[in-house]
Amino acid sequence: MKEANKIVAFHVVTDKTMVVGQTIQFDETHHSGVYQRVMDKLAIVKDIYANPCKFDTQQLDHHTLVALRELALEEVRRKRYPMYPSRMSCLYVSKTFEEAESWGKYFAELGRPTYSIVRLEVNGNCFIGDATKCFDGTTNKEENLRLAELYWENLRSDEPTIEEMLVDGTITVVEVLKEINANIE
Repeated sequence: MKEANKIVAFHVVTDKTMVVGQTIQFDETHHSGVYQRVMDKLAIVKDIYANPCKFDTQQLDHHTLVALRELALEEVRRKRYPMYPSRMSCLYVSKTFEEAESWGKYFAELGRPTYSIVRLEVNGNCFIGDATKCFDGTTNKEENLRLAELYWENLRSDEPTIEEMLVDGTITVVEVLKEINANIE
């Protein structure tokens, strides 16, 4: 059995609060909210791929486009890059506190509930990729799979990138570093 990596990371807490000592598990049986949103769209994704001429990408809702992308990303990850965390069973984190602060400011400005920034200890796997390679899903499965391969292949280019760090395994909140409390009702 492969030994997990121990990683220190920083996370912008959105949606619901986190507390010191809290432990989260992400693996093949413990999924994130992304997983449920994608699974809710599975029937329409199957219909789109079976009958692509019935659908216009421009008329599909946001969550369906995300499901098309995430299912292609998961298919490629499972086949070619199983050592990386699944985007549907991971926590999105930052390598530094400064990166997390930038994300926190961005989320708060978008109007997303943003509680705090926490320091985490991760006993699991990590993938550091380029969020600019995260594509909009289309009705063309082959194109989605091609773009998913480019995402996981993660070749560096001279183009500007936006780094995203995915971690899975056992994740423990070690410290609340900064309270933000923006857009909280």
